[in-house]
Amino acid sequence: MNTTAPAGSVSIYAEASPNPESMKFVLNTQLLSDGVSVDYPDTEAAANSPLAQELFKFDYVSRVFIAQNFVTVTKNSDLTWTHLIPELRTFLKSYVESGGPIFLVDPVTEHRAAQQEAAGAAGSEEDQATAQKIIDLLDNYVRPAVEQDGGNITFKSYNEGIVTVNLQGSCSGCPSATVTLKSGIENLLKRMVPEVKEVVAEGVTASF
Repeated sequence: MNTTAPAGSVSIYAEASPNPESMKFVLNTQLLSDGVSVDYPDTEAAANSPLAQELFKFDYVSRVFIAQNFVTVTKNSDLTWTHLIPELRTFLKSYVESGGPIFLVDPVTEHRAAQQEAAGAAGSEEDQATAQKIIDLLDNYVRPAVEQDGGNITFKSYNEGIVTVNLQGSCSGCPSATVTLKSGIENLLKRMVPEVKEVVAEGVTASF
């Protein structure tokens, strides 16, 4: 896939997410292959994305998440989105219309390699097979739903019935993320993969 967005007229609209600190900016053009997303919690992590690096130059931007046709921006400021949306929308429209580079290297290869590595680290062949089932379920059932809210939940590890996931984009720090994790995703995985006992999110310490 081309790592530079096609030049031309671009329309963008802002869409609120369950996380009040995150806003989803939806474009009428493709930024990434379907099923692939990238999450940048800081400028250093965004080394492969000139677009994300430019967004981090806005002093109120604390996180950038990019998926197939949208960018989720998380803010760290008391400023209201009413003031920030026009500025971010204007920047994104200008950047993409001018053909600015989205990525230096297409993240799809890295994404697939990371999934294979995570599944392979599960231990026994049986655990690796279980891990792959979990990855497939997250990709096919969870990702499409969670992307609607401007984020993603990805597989981190599987060990003795415990599934660890990463919260990305608007899901990171979202007040309702832990509820979604337990009442939605954990129930789904337990039902579809009997070996699963619990689902936990890396870095989330809230009690349930």
